[in-house]
Amino acid sequence: MTEAFDVVIIGAGHAGCEAALACARMGLNTLLTTMNLDSLAMMPCNPAIGGTAKGHLVRELDALGGEMGRAIDDTFLQSRMLNTGKGPAVHSLRAQADKKAYQLRMRKAVDECENLTLRQAEVCEILTKNGCVSGVRTTTGSAIACRAVVVCTGVYLKSRIIIGPCAWNGGPQGLMAANSLTENLADLGFSIRRFKTGTPARLDGRTIDFSRMEPQAGDEPITPFSFMTDASRLQNRALCYLTYTSPETHKIILDNLDKAPMYSGAIRGTGARYCPSIEDKVVRFKDKERHPIFMEPEGLYTIEWYAQGMSTSMPEDIQRAIYRSVPGLEHAKILRLAYAIEYDCIDPTQLTPVLGARHIPGLYLAGQVNGTSGYEEAAAQGIYAGINAALYVQNRPPMLITRSDGYIGVLADDLVTKGTDEPYRMMTSRAEYRLLLRQDNADLRLTEKGFQAGLATKERLDRMLRKREDTASAKQRLHQMKLLDSLKKTENTFETLLSEHPELADIPPEVREQVEIDTKYAGYIDRASAEQRKFRRMEDMALPQDVDYMTITGLRIEARQKLNRQKPASLGQASRIPGVSPGDVEVLMIYLERERRLKA
Repeated sequence: MTEAFDVVIIGAGHAGCEAALACARMGLNTLLTTMNLDSLAMMPCNPAIGGTAKGHLVRELDALGGEMGRAIDDTFLQSRMLNTGKGPAVHSLRAQADKKAYQLRMRKAVDECENLTLRQAEVCEILTKNGCVSGVRTTTGSAIACRAVVVCTGVYLKSRIIIGPCAWNGGPQGLMAANSLTENLADLGFSIRRFKTGTPARLDGRTIDFSRMEPQAGDEPITPFSFMTDASRLQNRALCYLTYTSPETHKIILDNLDKAPMYSGAIRGTGARYCPSIEDKVVRFKDKERHPIFMEPEGLYTIEWYAQGMSTSMPEDIQRAIYRSVPGLEHAKILRLAYAIEYDCIDPTQLTPVLGARHIPGLYLAGQVNGTSGYEEAAAQGIYAGINAALYVQNRPPMLITRSDGYIGVLADDLVTKGTDEPYRMMTSRAEYRLLLRQDNADLRLTEKGFQAGLATKERLDRMLRKREDTASAKQRLHQMKLLDSLKKTENTFETLLSEHPELADIPPEVREQVEIDTKYAGYIDRASAEQRKFRRMEDMALPQDVDYMTITGLRIEARQKLNRQKPASLGQASRIPGVSPGDVEVLMIYLERERRLKA
């Protein structure tokens, strides 16, 4: 071994940056490796952070002490709260990013972080000793000792770019593929699968006719992503635009389906159902006369624009015809062609609930290598895996976020319990307790966990506790003023109360939001909380990790096999494994009670 670190992070995308910053801020000597320093925190696809359910993840990782929320607050071009016409459970923040500024902002955080070393290198092998992580080896022959590794390789493992009949080994936006680590992961016992994603073309903004499109402005006032950001300093700096596909667009696509790699068989990887290409949308939704296309700027100092909703892998000449059939893009010049990308990833059911490899202590995996899609899903896994890798090295118990604690818990539990046969995307419908897991109360739910782990700062904790105390105090104040019943009425808001009681203006906006939601949805929240308590009782019933389920009579054969393969941490997790029936759960409950009595 040429040198030693406590933790090595493989890959410096959104997952890798959060994992590395978490480990270093928790006091560990951390090495962050990337094949290209210029690709750190790159946004190879859409130039935005957040969105439906994704915004929840960003606010949760911010509450834990992560960086993504603060970075996008410092570099966004436009910010909007989505789904405001619906209930607060699905309100989700989304911000248009200045892509290059975001990268530089995240690079600054990494460069200035104590205990963190950044290095351009390709890791080709994870080394083990006595079954545990002992180090890594790079393609240039360097061997680096460490006690934990977090694999955050994104879409780079044996990645392959596809544009019509042309295909080559390579990463996103002209970067290199990582061709060595897949075999090592397979040798370490991981099941490898092949997924696919894609991205639209980038267009020259000087050749776009925005007068034929609908302007899309940002919100005023602006809600920040980070609970530490002063909202008063934030401002929108750019417009987005909305246009639509035309009948000509659909005709061009349908007339050339035989040239589409996803229909010709050239693409072998499984694509994301919830992020289809434009050719897939036209084929699957033939009844729709048009599909929305959002034109989004990639930054203040670039002429590149992103055509949200126009992902494709069609040949170059067909791409040009497709884009020019869209109103406002008739004369648009393509700067970067759209493409599909295939890549290797693992079966995440081989991981523990805290994203550690069940069979190799000290090895953690996060991001698209686990079969997910999206910057936000990656970053959320990164901070979760990073915190737990640090706790492992420190010989401390892991930090578990369950489905009832946050969207991060839903994401991790879905992956390790159910697995995924396509790129996984977070949605609010995946969270059973979404009324309790709102984006506005992420700090109240998770900041204490982050502080106890050693990541969230005392300043952040104090701010959260003050918000909690101010909310309780404001409720009591409104109760004494006999205003709570008025706030329960659908037509009334806190702003209504302010118009009649200006003395309430000293209550902070974030506290007003909590009071209004807690009051209006009190009955629903009480019912959800009761269900949450039942869930937690099941999660608290731990299952031994050394049990041989084949020996438990009463379990069906399918259940025995799946329980033995996945080794669930709790009765609750066991109940969510596909193939484990309610009857099997009853048998496990009897087994646990019998074991408890034998030990008593």
